[in-house]
Amino acid sequence: MSRHDAPQQHGLGTLEPGTRQRAQLPTRIADIAWTALAVLVALWAVRASVGAVRGTTAWGYCAVAWVLLAVALTMRVLTVRRRARV
Repeated sequence: MSRHDAPQQHGLGTLEPGTRQRAQLPTRIADIAWTALAVLVALWAVRASVGAVRGTTAWGYCAVAWVLLAVALTMRVLTVRRRARV
């Protein structure tokens, strides 16, 4: 097979406008963003909890971290449930 016989690829292929992958892209980016946020807040909550137990961090930071983690996880679950209904 020569170079002239090979199929031509133009642009991004499956991410061109009107394709199924392009339509799913915002949802996938949102999933990645919510997951990253939940992981970062979970790490912060654990670190704040360990610091509070050791006495190096205020309990307020620990409480705020756990509340933010609960909010982020709740929003993540609600987003997935809404998407499943549609």
